[in-house]
Amino acid sequence: MSGVDLTVVWLTLKLASVVTLLLLVIATPVAWWLSQTQSKLKPAVSAIFAIPLVLPPTVLGFYLLLLLGPNGPAGQLSAGLGLGTLPFSFAGIAIACAVHSLPFVVQPLQNAFEAIGKRPLEVAATLRASPWDTFWHVVVPMARPGFFTAIVMGFCHSIGEFGVVLMIGGNIPGETRVLSVEIYNHVEAMEYSQAHWLAGGMVAFSFVALLAIYIINHRANRRGTL
Repeated sequence: MSGVDLTVVWLTLKLASVVTLLLLVIATPVAWWLSQTQSKLKPAVSAIFAIPLVLPPTVLGFYLLLLLGPNGPAGQLSAGLGLGTLPFSFAGIAIACAVHSLPFVVQPLQNAFEAIGKRPLEVAATLRASPWDTFWHVVVPMARPGFFTAIVMGFCHSIGEFGVVLMIGGNIPGETRVLSVEIYNHVEAMEYSQAHWLAGGMVAFSFVALLAIYIINHRANRRGTL
């Protein structure tokens, strides 16, 4: 593996870490609301946050490019705040990856919150626990496997993102050239040996990540049945 590939790996891990933290901040309140609400708007809100699951990445990337570009509302806001333009920057691909990976974090968290049920919340309320205390000391510990699944899924999906990254970030070395783009570059240049190293590493990493999810969830299910 060359020094260029190591730089790409580091940039990809940095991107996935930033995106995962951003997703947790956004997805946790969204998933909690979806798990608790009886609003008639719930199906519509659920569909909005699930759109990236079925929308082609190039389509999503195109509209994000318009939104984040110099003439888009988000682009004009970032320029007005002195942050510069977002397309073809690390910040731009982080935002794009967060949007595309959002359902992979929201859905595991929502499922984990719904599995808790109402009884633990009612017990906490009878003990005069505030909603904030109930969430952090009752909900979060009980939903720990869901948080683990959400973190791993968000992280892995960010690592493997290609279409949205290419649309928003292009192929700038050291700035937006991530693993998936570098594999594409190697294949395009017929450098199959280098592509094998990177692609094989992603396959191995994905397997280990999914294996960890299944082991953690299996142990959690066993404890729940005892």
